[in-house]
Amino acid sequence: MKAEVEQLRDEHQAPERLARSGLTPSRTGLFTGPPGVGKTLAARWLASELELPLLVLDLSSVMSSYLGRTGGNIRKVLDYAKSSPSVLLLDELDTVAKRRDDAAEVGELKRLVTVLLQEIDDWPSTSLLLAATNHGDLLDPAVWRRFDVVIDFPLPGRIELEEALRHYCGSETPEGLGFLVRVLAGSSFADAERFVMAGRRRAALNGERLFDVLLQLGRERLRHLDQVERLHIALDLVHHGDLSQRRASELTGVSRDTIRRRQRDTQSE
Repeated sequence: MKAEVEQLRDEHQAPERLARSGLTPSRTGLFTGPPGVGKTLAARWLASELELPLLVLDLSSVMSSYLGRTGGNIRKVLDYAKSSPSVLLLDELDTVAKRRDDAAEVGELKRLVTVLLQEIDDWPSTSLLLAATNHGDLLDPAVWRRFDVVIDFPLPGRIELEEALRHYCGSETPEGLGFLVRVLAGSSFADAERFVMAGRRRAALNGERLFDVLLQLGRERLRHLDQVERLHIALDLVHHGDLSQRRASELTGVSRDTIRRRQRDTQSE
């Protein structure tokens, strides 16, 4: 995903290299993935790297009860974005570009999809048109084919979460980061940032160390997990040397005897 976004930047920063091979920069890119995984942030980064203005159109906000007006509104925005080099992000694309074979959709909305497809086809190579969706399965198949590049933004893995937590915590990065990474497994970057910011605010209000506050918030999250899941986290923490058996027991609520016994069973297998 990172490499694909960087290539978009490189193509627009060095179009002359592509021209020597008879090529032009990718005009359009579709970002797919769940909320909070960095789609909008990637668009901002691209605009910054290319030193172009970023225009954001939230399609869910321009949907009018009079659908004919929506088509006109979208065309006006796209025409404006075409008038000079820029990066345009169409957010919540699935709000408009739904499958045209969906019997529940009215004919006017289907015509709106056609309008959007025509505008994408006419997009100039001097600008970059990006679109983002949390629900790629709702998009009309013809929409997928119109984009030069499709980039999937998955939920962050362990390494990505750890890097994000270090960034969000800054100079206050806690020592027991492994515990927090496991607590936040399956979370988006936005979820992780909210988690850390809540901890920083609580720490500032109560005069506590951020490390202690984040551990407490982590324990609160673990209460929603069953015994098997908490045992798995405890064993993982001890196995990787992040925490001692005693500390892992305190944080997960799993007894030291259970952790010790399961470790022995695992080693003997």
